Amino acid sequence: MLLTVARIVRAHGLRGEVALDLRTDAPDERLAVGTVLVTEPASAGPLTVAGTRVQHDRWFVTFAEASDRTAAEALRGVDLLAEEDGSDDEDAWYPHELAGLRAEHVDGTLLGEVVGLEHLPAHDLLVVREPSGERTLVPFVRAIVPVVDVPGGRVVLDPPAGLMASDAENMVVSDETSGAPQPTGDED
Repeated sequence: MLLTVARIVRAHGLRGEVALDLRTDAPDERLAVGTVLVTEPASAGPLTVAGTRVQHDRWFVTFAEASDRTAAEALRGVDLLAEEDGSDDEDAWYPHELAGLRAEHVDGTLLGEVVGLEHLPAHDLLVVREPSGERTLVPFVRAIVPVVDVPGGRVVLDPPAGLMASDAENMVVSDETSGAPQPTGDED
């Protein structure tokens, strides 16, 4: 199965270099010089990694098929794909494995269904469709998602008050200057 390794964000410089938004924990392996990557859309590739460098935690790559800025600019938004590596990392899940899982509260209450995964710089977010049909973004961190049971078809959530749309009336907002909880305006 093909998995997204990175997305091309933008051209960088004049010699065909592009900045990447990584979607892999092993960029050194997945983006090694000489690696041929499948692209989405397919018409943009395949692309052969000609060079890589890292600057301020940002990955920059040049491809043999894009030697100038114009060619690199045409690659903006292209996803770079590679075959699944078959690793058995117990804390690594692919979006296709998570989609369709039941989202349950730690007390067993059904909270909804996982319908996707959003990649953000700080951490990933589970996209949960609640029974009401509302979509809620849940930080995919161990404190809020303590259990991912793919074989069992579920994730267990321990969301803070107000995170889920169905629990919005319990949201507590703090005053940035004092840190004291402030009413949300829904109190009687």
